[in-house]
Amino acid sequence: MRSIRLRLLASLVLLLMLAAAAMAAITYRNVLGETEALFDYQLQQMALSLRDQGEIASAEAGPLADEQLDFVIQIWTVDGRGIYASRPHSSLPARALLGLHTLDVDGRAWRTYSVATRDRVIQVAQPVEIRQRLAARAAGHSVLPLLLMTPVAALAIWWLAAQNLAPLDRLAREVRSRDERSLEPLPTGGLPDEVAPLASALNSLLGRLRSALDSQREFVADAAHELRSPLTALKLQLRLLRQAGDDAARAAAIDAVTAGVDRAARLIEQLLTLARSEPGAAPAPHEPVELGELARETLAAMHPFAHDRGSELALDAKRPIVVAGERSALAAALRNLVDNAIRYAPAGSRIEVGVGADDGAAWLRVDDAGPGIPPAERERVVDRFYRRAATDEEGSGLGLAIVRSVADRHGAALTLGDSPAGGLRATLRFPARS
Repeated sequence: MRSIRLRLLASLVLLLMLAAAAMAAITYRNVLGETEALFDYQLQQMALSLRDQGEIASAEAGPLADEQLDFVIQIWTVDGRGIYASRPHSSLPARALLGLHTLDVDGRAWRTYSVATRDRVIQVAQPVEIRQRLAARAAGHSVLPLLLMTPVAALAIWWLAAQNLAPLDRLAREVRSRDERSLEPLPTGGLPDEVAPLASALNSLLGRLRSALDSQREFVADAAHELRSPLTALKLQLRLLRQAGDDAARAAAIDAVTAGVDRAARLIEQLLTLARSEPGAAPAPHEPVELGELARETLAAMHPFAHDRGSELALDAKRPIVVAGERSALAAALRNLVDNAIRYAPAGSRIEVGVGADDGAAWLRVDDAGPGIPPAERERVVDRFYRRAATDEEGSGLGLAIVRSVADRHGAALTLGDSPAGGLRATLRFPARS
C-alpha cells in the first residue's frame, strides 16, 4: 500500500475500531458490575421490607407467589420451621446464610440475601442465570449505540481525510499538467503548512529548469550564429582556392583555408568545453588536483603556441596546492586563460602563471602585459560570445565564459583586475577548506 491517503485512512479506521472495541468492552464490564450491584440491592431491599412484616395472609401472599417474578421469598421461624415460601422450589436451600451469598444447589446457582429478626429469618433468592441474562441485556443496550456510531465515524474520517488532502491532489494535478513549455510557478495560495514547503521546492526546481532550458536555447542559437561565420568564410576560401590561377595564389588560398579550419576547430572545441561546463551538465567526480602540476602540464601544452607568438611562459608555484575538482575542467579553464593572455599580449612579452593560497583558500592566477580590460567591461567579457570592439584579435568570445562556468561548478570565484605587468590579471579563487 503506497497511497498516503489509504495508509492514513486505514490507520485511523483501525485505531477507531480498536478504541471502540476497548470502550465497548470496558462499558460492558462496567454495566455488568453495576447491574449485579443493583440486583443485590434489590434483594436486600426486598428482604428488609419484610423484616417487620407480621404474619403474611393468604390474600397478601398471592402476589408474592406469582411465577413470573424472578425472586423467591422464604421465611422461617427462629427454630427453623418454614412458615412461608412464595412458590415451591425443590432446588432452593433449606437453610439460610445471613447476608449476600451465591449458592450452588443441585447444579443451579442462586444469589441469596438473608436477614434475621427477633422471631424469624427472611431469605430472598434469585437465579444467577436470570441475573446474568438481564445484566447482559442492559450492558448490550448500553454498548449498542457505540457500535452503531463506529461505522458512521469511519465514514466521517474518510470524508474529512479526503477534504484535508484535497490541496495535495490539486498540487498533483497542477504538476501533471505542466510540460517543458509551461514552467510557471505553481500556485501556493491556500496550501496547508505541510504542503507549502513542497510547493516552494517544486517552484524552485521549475525556476532552475526554466533557466537551464532558456540557457540551452540561447546557447544553441548563439552557437549556430557563431558557427555560421567561419563556415561561410571557409566556403569563400574554398571557392578562391578553386579559382586560383597560379601556385602562389593557390598556396595563399590553402593557407587561408587551413587557418579557417583551425579557427572553426577551436570554436567547436570551445563550444564543447562550455557545454560540458554548464551547470546543467552531468558532473564528473571530483578528485584531488594539485594546481602546480596542472599548471605545468597546461603550460607545456601551450608552449608551441606561445613560441609562435613570441611570448614567454613562466610559472610561480612554490609549494603544492591541492583542491578538489574536475581535473579536465580546471585544465580547460587555465588553458583558456593562458590562450587569451598569449593572444592579446604583445609579441615578446611574458605571461606569468601563479599558484598559491592564503587564509586557507587556494588561488590560480594569470598575468599578462596586454591591453587589459577596462573596469566597465569586466562584467560583460565573461558573457558568452561577447567580444570587445577595441581589439584586432579574432576570437569566439567563449574563453572567459568557459572559465566562469568552470569556476561556478567548483564554487570558485573569477576576478579580473590590473596586472603589475600592465595588462590583465585573471584570478580563480577556490573556497577555503576546513
